[in-house]
Amino acid sequence: MDYLKAALIGLIQGLTEFLPVSSSGHLVLTQQVLGIEMPGITFEVFLHLGTLVSVFWVFRQRIVSIIKSFLVLFKKEEWARFSSSVDRRFGIYLIVASIPTAIMAFLLNDYLEKAFDTPLFVGIALAVTGGMLWLADSLPGGNKDISKTSPVDAVLIGVFQGFAIFPGISRSGATISGALFRKLDKRTAAEFSFLLSIPAILGGALVEIIKIIRDGADVAFNWLFFLVGITVAAVAGILAINFFIRLLVKDRLRIFAVYCWIISIVVIFITL
Repeated sequence: MDYLKAALIGLIQGLTEFLPVSSSGHLVLTQQVLGIEMPGITFEVFLHLGTLVSVFWVFRQRIVSIIKSFLVLFKKEEWARFSSSVDRRFGIYLIVASIPTAIMAFLLNDYLEKAFDTPLFVGIALAVTGGMLWLADSLPGGNKDISKTSPVDAVLIGVFQGFAIFPGISRSGATISGALFRKLDKRTAAEFSFLLSIPAILGGALVEIIKIIRDGADVAFNWLFFLVGITVAAVAGILAINFFIRLLVKDRLRIFAVYCWIISIVVIFITL
């Protein structure tokens, strides 16, 4: 039964981390509404790292290209072509977009615990996510690829991601909406959004690991339990990313907007 719980939580995490419906919001609702308790913050950290496997796998070619674009800077002659590399530009903008996210996470951290303990807040935030997705889907298609994207675009997308630290605000939904508002084309918006999750998830996991060590938590590992959750989260994440990109390019974001609104109404009705 414990392994079934690990698989269920891993499935929810893997699907909702990349579908624009808020993974944190669904985990809160899973605990509050269905009565399924998280086995602990350590397990949640490992689940997030499991979803990173999904991003690394789906976008492995782009990630390798970005890394290579910086490694070639060891050649002096490459510095003269610094800004001409699309992959290097992509990597720099991911760093730029991560800065406002980190600042907002630091400034808003004191409000997070109360938000996670309030299902009503999650319901309202899901309604906001739905509205954001509906508006983004209503926009005419943008034509910016990464070569036409500006530092201002990257900063604003990072700001959108910053608000997604609250449960109910989808990280992928917020960043993709921000990218579409800034007229990025849909494939570039999706790729930028999912790759931007790498520093966000790693940063969040690092903060939690530091808290665990600082508080001197006595962590007992059931490695098979953890492995089941991580594996399911990673596989579900791969499926979710590919599924979402297909719907995004077909202008189907409103499907997720309606879903968010339905869940929002149910949650608000139950909690009032």
